[in-house]
Amino acid sequence: MPDETRLGPRRTAAVPLPLSEEPVSPVPLPLDFEAFVLSHQEFFHAYAELHCGSRGTAEAVVDEVFLEILSEWSALLQADELERRTLAVLHRHVTRRLAREGRDPAYIINGPIGQSLRALRGELELAPSPIGLYEAIAELPVRQYTVIVMRYLMGYSTKQTARYMDIDERTVTHHCRRAKERLGRKLGLPTRASVRLTEGTR
Repeated sequence: MPDETRLGPRRTAAVPLPLSEEPVSPVPLPLDFEAFVLSHQEFFHAYAELHCGSRGTAEAVVDEVFLEILSEWSALLQADELERRTLAVLHRHVTRRLAREGRDPAYIINGPIGQSLRALRGELELAPSPIGLYEAIAELPVRQYTVIVMRYLMGYSTKQTARYMDIDERTVTHHCRRAKERLGRKLGLPTRASVRLTEGTR
C-alpha cells in the first residue's frame, strides 16, 4: 500500500478524488485516534506477523484494521472496553485473512514460536502432535486467546500483556488460568495436570 494511504504518525487519511474536480486536502485524523495508532501499531503488527508469517502481509492487514477502527472511532470511544473491541477487530481481520488464504497461523510451523508452542504442550502434558492444541487454542474466547498468544507465543511478560490489553496484571493472570483450564477440559486432561498447569500462572 502506498505510503500516502498508510495510517501512522501523520494526522491525515487518504480520501478518493472526486471526478472532474481539483484534488482535495486530506482529512485530518482525530488526535485521540492518532495517539491510539501510535501506542498500538507495534503490537498490532507483531500480532499480525505472528499469524500471517510476513511483515508485508501483516502491514496490509493492520492497515485494514486501523481503517475499520477509524470508521467506527466515535462509537468506540462512547462504548466501554475500547481495548477489547479493537482487539476483536484485529483478531477478526487476521482470522479472515488466514481463512481466505486457506492456511493455518504461521506460528504453528515457525521455529522459535514452535518451541514456545511445544513448551505449552509440555505444561498441558500432551502428545507431540500440534493439531489438537492449535484447534483448542483457536476456539478460546478472544481475550483468553490473546493472553495465550502474547504470553506463550510472543513472549510478552504479564506486565506487557496487561499494558497492551489495558487491563490489570491480575486480570491477565486470571485470563491465562481460565484459558488453560478451558484447554484442559477441551483436550481431556486429567484433573491433576490441570491443577498443576494453572498453578504455573501465579
